Amino acid sequence: MSSPVLQPTTAEFVPPALVRIPEGYFLMGSDSGQECERPVRRVWIDSFLLAATQVTNLEYDLFLPASASRPTPFRDDPNFNHPQQPVTGVSWFEAVCYCDWLSSLTGRHHRLPTEAEWERAARAGFEQKRFSWGDDPPQSLPGYAERWQNGPEPVAGYAPNAFGIYDIGDNVHEWCSDWYDPNYYAISPERNPPGPGQSPAKPPRKSSRGGSWRHHIKVARCSARSSIPPDFQYADYGFRVACDL
Repeated sequence: MSSPVLQPTTAEFVPPALVRIPEGYFLMGSDSGQECERPVRRVWIDSFLLAATQVTNLEYDLFLPASASRPTPFRDDPNFNHPQQPVTGVSWFEAVCYCDWLSSLTGRHHRLPTEAEWERAARAGFEQKRFSWGDDPPQSLPGYAERWQNGPEPVAGYAPNAFGIYDIGDNVHEWCSDWYDPNYYAISPERNPPGPGQSPAKPPRKSSRGGSWRHHIKVARCSARSSIPPDFQYADYGFRVACDL
């Protein structure tokens, strides 16, 4: 599926707040998670920029008139249409198109993060901890029992992780750039792994990271992996943008 022709617009446009993720090694994966999270290996990630928040309805609505994309299937649902909620029901293709539009407006290369970049940002220096804040269970978070009742929460409602990233691990699954291969960790390069060239699944699947408002456990472990076909539009799928330095 090719991206539609983009016509930049500047009406009400504010560039996303980007956080510099420092370069460095970290241990990616988990020996106690699912099989697809193994083997744990030492990975180097160059410094890059990552949006502090997931893309919101307000931000995504500015993109729609400049593209051939339609509003998401959940845009008129009161559980999903608050301007500061993360946009949901966006396919991987639409998320890539949004990044292309953002690049055309800013003159900087915006894109989806790789799985390795996402995990580096989520861990925020807490090496091999289960969650972005450490090993305490999600139920220890403020207001856990009252949050995410019928949909995602407005972004940045609670404290960010140590790198300054909000909601990384909860609210909605976030699309990554990689094709999904459950066995990729065994063969991936040590430096800036880009993901496999294709997905062995039928139909092929794209990788995603982070938790979901509709799961029993609302917050995902840093190493937890998920995936769906790139044309699917789910009510608990959104995205955040990365940007090259």
